[in-house]
Order: sequence, then C-alpha cells, then structure tokens
Amino acid sequence: MNGFNHHAMLPDPTHDEQSRQDFVGALRGHLSSRLMPGAYKVYASKVEPAFKAKHGRAPADQEEVRKVMTQDPFYQFWSAMQRRSQEMLWESVIDPTERQLPDLIGKARKIGRKARGKLRLDPKLEIPRYHRAADIHLQPGGYHTDFTADDIAAGAVYDKGINLYMGGGLGPENDLTGNTLLAYVREKHPGFEPKRILDIGCAIGNSTLVWARAFPKAEVHGIDVGAPVLRYAHARAETLGVKVDFSQQNAEHTDFADGSFDLVLSHITLHETSRSALPRILGECRRLLRKGGMTLHLEIPRGRTAMEKFMHNWEAYNNNETFSRFMTDIDLIAEAVRGGFAKSEVKTADFVPQLDVAQMNYTEYFAWKILEGVRR
Repeated sequence: MNGFNHHAMLPDPTHDEQSRQDFVGALRGHLSSRLMPGAYKVYASKVEPAFKAKHGRAPADQEEVRKVMTQDPFYQFWSAMQRRSQEMLWESVIDPTERQLPDLIGKARKIGRKARGKLRLDPKLEIPRYHRAADIHLQPGGYHTDFTADDIAAGAVYDKGINLYMGGGLGPENDLTGNTLLAYVREKHPGFEPKRILDIGCAIGNSTLVWARAFPKAEVHGIDVGAPVLRYAHARAETLGVKVDFSQQNAEHTDFADGSFDLVLSHITLHETSRSALPRILGECRRLLRKGGMTLHLEIPRGRTAMEKFMHNWEAYNNNETFSRFMTDIDLIAEAVRGGFAKSEVKTADFVPQLDVAQMNYTEYFAWKILEGVRR
C-alpha cells in the first residue's frame, strides 16, 4: 500500500485486486528506474551522434529530438510499455471501484447530510472542450463524466490512480503539490495569513486540504468543472475531518465577487486547460484577489534540455495531456500579463522535490515550476 492513507471513501480491494495494483505499481517503478534512463543513454550514445554526423550539429529543439528518437527501437519499446502501464493502472483501480460503487455513493450521501463543508453543483455548467476532447491521463470518462446518479467514481478512481501513477511519491494523502506550495509560502512569505483561500481545478481536494489544515481559521473553497470528483472531494474531506466548501465552476469565469480572496491557487491544473483559457484563468485569479492578495500556480516540470523536454512531453502525445506540450515552452509571465497582471506583479520560481527515481517517470531531474502573482 506504499504508506497510502486508506480513508473511508476509498474502495476496499480484494486480495487479488490489491495484488494487481501492487504489480502495476512495481511495473511503473521498474519502467521509471530501469528503462526510462536507458532512453537517455540511447540518445547520448547512438541517436544524437548519428544526428550530428548527418547535420553537423546537435538537435536544436525537442521536435528535432522527437523525429529521431521515435524511430529508435529501445524508445519504442519503453514508450509502448509506459502507455500500457497507464492503461493497466486505471484497469486495476476501476474494478474495485465499480464493484463497490453503490455502497460508496450511499456513503457519500450519508456524509453529505451531516457535513460541515458545503457542496454546490451546477448541472447546467458547460464542460470546457479541453475536458471533453480527450480523457485526461487516459482515465476513462475523464474527471467530469457521470455514469450514474450522484456518481463519485471518477474521484475514487483518481484518488488511488494518482497514488499508483507516482509510486506513492505524492504522499499518504496525495498532497505533495499542496505541501510544496505551502512550503514555498512559508519560506518566501513568512507571516502570510490568508483569511479566504480558493483552489481552482481542485479535483478531489487532495491539495486543497493542505491549506485548510495550515490555516484553520480561513474559509477555504475548491472549484472544479467535474461533478463526480467534487462529490468525492466533499465526502473525502468530511471523512478526513476537514471543512472545505466545494463548488462546480469554470475557473475562467467564477461567480465569486471581485477582490474576495487573499489567496488563489492551482496545483498542476493549468496544463490541463488550453492556450485560450490560460490567460482568462489568470485574469480571473487577479479579479478575485484583494489588494495585496496572492495567486500561486504549481506546474509540471519542463526539462532543461531538448531531450528532457521531449521526454517530459511523452505525456502530451501518449497520455492525453494535450496542452502540456505547449506548457513546456510557454512564458507564464507573459500569459499572466495577457490576463491583466502588470509585469511587476508576477514572477516564476523552480522547486525541486525529494523524489526517488522510481517516482520520476521521464527524467532524473524533476523541478516544479511556480508562478506567483501579487495584486498591487
């Protein structure tokens, strides 16, 4: 179980189901720690020298790397195995979820009747195309599809799925990203005590709860476009004893009042959106901030070299992370300015978490990108 907190809203796997999940986790760890580094060795020893011999220079960018690396048999083998391991991951988590779904829905309903936090859903909300066009991370149905009344399956599948995806690297409650941003705030802004906090694209609230625990006097909200993940987030938070108000909203245009938050956050959310949505989301963040309020966005690693960027973007081409390809090179400060921030109000930083190589799928160097904006 890799130290995972098996709280009351998670499905209980049978012996065989647990063995299957353990196998998938071990396979992905093997691919990350043993096979993935081999792609870099093949590039350095064979693919790059051949490119230099032909062109008189090294590949200029990740697209030139892509053209040659995707023809290499070792890379093709690793890539096929990585793709299949992702499909196996969801298969191993879906079976116990489907088997127990009626009981889990009943449990969520019961919890909701006595909840301290609120859940507000909008059945008329238009789901953005960037959610509908592809099942993000190959999770069947994505994060927004309801398969039955009061469905919470997408949330339950996601909760255990991302634990397997990162080999337990996200922590016992999948809250590494929240803890990472919190550590950044504690280091860079000691004494900052927000009274009202918003987490956009909160999914199951795994990182949202970090902020509610860190600032127990604050009013904490989480929004997402997916109803099933929000139902699950609400029940999960209550089960874990944390009060958060969740609502189904599009972060491009929320129904909160101007200047109503001290802190607006996202945790690896922006790369799941689109080029047109990104500046609108950042502009909405600024609208929601009180004067002196802060917005923080933790984003995916980008890579330092053309080869690292190519490897990171395996997800874009093979795991339905369609916008992440553009996030590799995008200027987040420029996007924030497009959204309405002054250039002097925004900056970026890198943060390197302590992860084992078996938890880093595409590179041995892993650094989150953080965008910070302060409304002056």
